[in-house]
Amino acid sequence: MTGNGAGNARDHGRRATLVLSRKGKTLRTAHSKGNAAGVSSSALESGTAAIHALKLVLASLEESKAEDIVSIDIAGKSALGDHMVVASGRSNRHVTAICDHLLRDLKNAGLGQAKVEGLAHGDWVLIDTGDIIIHVFRPEIREFYSIEKMWMTPEAEEDTVH
Repeated sequence: MTGNGAGNARDHGRRATLVLSRKGKTLRTAHSKGNAAGVSSSALESGTAAIHALKLVLASLEESKAEDIVSIDIAGKSALGDHMVVASGRSNRHVTAICDHLLRDLKNAGLGQAKVEGLAHGDWVLIDTGDIIIHVFRPEIREFYSIEKMWMTPEAEEDTVH
């Protein structure tokens, strides 16, 4: 993040949570611990591009006054992408405005045309950039689905039997 941002990391077992503060707002980012050893340079470059795109997404959401922004590292958990971002808008109109602004920022940054679902209604908008999946909800819809809770649950140990 640019500006007068400050960050710190907290270790919670297998997951580290990075808390970024900027201009009185807090962005929570959950990252699984990983080992970079043996990772190809193209994978590292792809990861760098994904981090750059993630910073752009978070900055755009913050600029649009999105609320309760949460970023989740899903690399290795899903083939859907590397990161998932969940945010809220205050109303249908605010959700739509946040997403329009984000799509414009993505296009201006040369990140291509993202796939979009739900923009016409503004209750729950899904934006898929390839590396990042962004969900923007109205608060009551977000609370009902609790999508970030599903993705932020701790991973079960391999030797655990259910």
